[in-house]
Amino acid sequence: MISPTIVAEPRSSSGVRLGRFSFGLTGRALGLLLLGTLWLVPAFFVHRFAWAVLIWDATVLVISLIDGLQLPAPSQIEGTRKWMSVAALESETEVELSIVQHGRYLLFCRLLDDLPAAFLETPQWLEAACYPNVPSALRYTFVPRARGDHAAGKLYLRYRSSVGLLERWSMVDLTQTVRTYPATGAGIGQSLFLARSRQIELQLRKQRQRGLGREFEALREYRQGDDLRDVCWKASARRGAPITKQYQTERSQAVWLLLDAGRLLQARVGGRVGPYTKLDYATATALAMAQLALVSGDRVGLLAYGRETQQLIAPARGGTQLRQIMESLALVRGEAAEADHLRATVTLNRLQPRRSLVLWLTDPAETSMQPEVAEGAAQLMRRHLVLFVAMEQRDLRQIAAARPDNPQQMFTAAAAQEMVRWRELLLARLRQRGALTLETYPEEMTYLVLNRYLEIKERAML
Repeated sequence: MISPTIVAEPRSSSGVRLGRFSFGLTGRALGLLLLGTLWLVPAFFVHRFAWAVLIWDATVLVISLIDGLQLPAPSQIEGTRKWMSVAALESETEVELSIVQHGRYLLFCRLLDDLPAAFLETPQWLEAACYPNVPSALRYTFVPRARGDHAAGKLYLRYRSSVGLLERWSMVDLTQTVRTYPATGAGIGQSLFLARSRQIELQLRKQRQRGLGREFEALREYRQGDDLRDVCWKASARRGAPITKQYQTERSQAVWLLLDAGRLLQARVGGRVGPYTKLDYATATALAMAQLALVSGDRVGLLAYGRETQQLIAPARGGTQLRQIMESLALVRGEAAEADHLRATVTLNRLQPRRSLVLWLTDPAETSMQPEVAEGAAQLMRRHLVLFVAMEQRDLRQIAAARPDNPQQMFTAAAAQEMVRWRELLLARLRQRGALTLETYPEEMTYLVLNRYLEIKERAML
């Protein structure tokens, strides 16, 4: 489950004037002024009726002025923006706007919350009735369209009395930075994966064998045939008799999330609520994998890279580790250049000398030479178990399988077939070297990766 502490903090402030002239006539007042022009019809025959137009308009303006003087000053209005849920891709985010006015009469307010385009493409005016000294709250929802930190702007208000002849304008400074996280994937499917993980962990605990691994379990008296390297000399000196260390098969392995943020991951693919990049789907898969691995008792680390290392978190356990990974995945940004795969693999091998599971989420670039990603995978496989996940787009195989009707379509289909064949050959070579490979569409990646991880745990491949 996602911690509620990652919800953006609420912001409150008092209103200020919007410009030098922060008021204006409403449509009702303008309509009454226009209605006064009807006196021009009798004035065409009797000129004295022309004064009626001026008297009518002056009366409307005086009443409007009196109406405006009854409105509270902007400083007497307080606004609050409260985030009711976490801002995450593919999830509805709910925001509550609250207004408290310290005037003497009922106000009818129109509110415009200035959120960035990554949240709302077109902000909309919201209406609320505000009673004196009584909070008036309203809520609206949206689905974020981009990860990372985004600046939420000010709250703009237009308010009038029940007479509604003059309207005042004010602004409440609620500016803040809101972080949008990867898709959390919370739901029934995620719960099933967690339940299956716990079941596998219980089975492994029942089947574990003592003395085979190198994870310390307990001390016992030395027996004939024990390895002298396992003797604990400090404990032997304290007890006056040989004491040996007893080990068990390791139950907690390190899981590294190796995330490519290069140019190929910037391609957009269709989603449930709109087009997201492959990198967005990769971060969602990495987050789901981190949650599942941590629940399974493994230590999880993160290495997100482009030309340079963007985010680096050493393997650890616990809810704090999940929070750090989630924060880092939200800040992973796509780069226009090709990612440096060899630098990333060298960095990971230096930080993780012992065997671990490496989940590598990438999209290999087509080249006539040996691709860097294959060389990097070969370096990792000497020490680690690599789960290599390559993302593809549906239209590529559709174009390759289509029957051409003209020369242009024939050349396009031939190019697509060549790309498909190159990717299949690359994955086949990686499998021959001992890597686990998975080629999938971005929309289906999370489900398949979690299933593969559970298979690895069940078969104790680490």
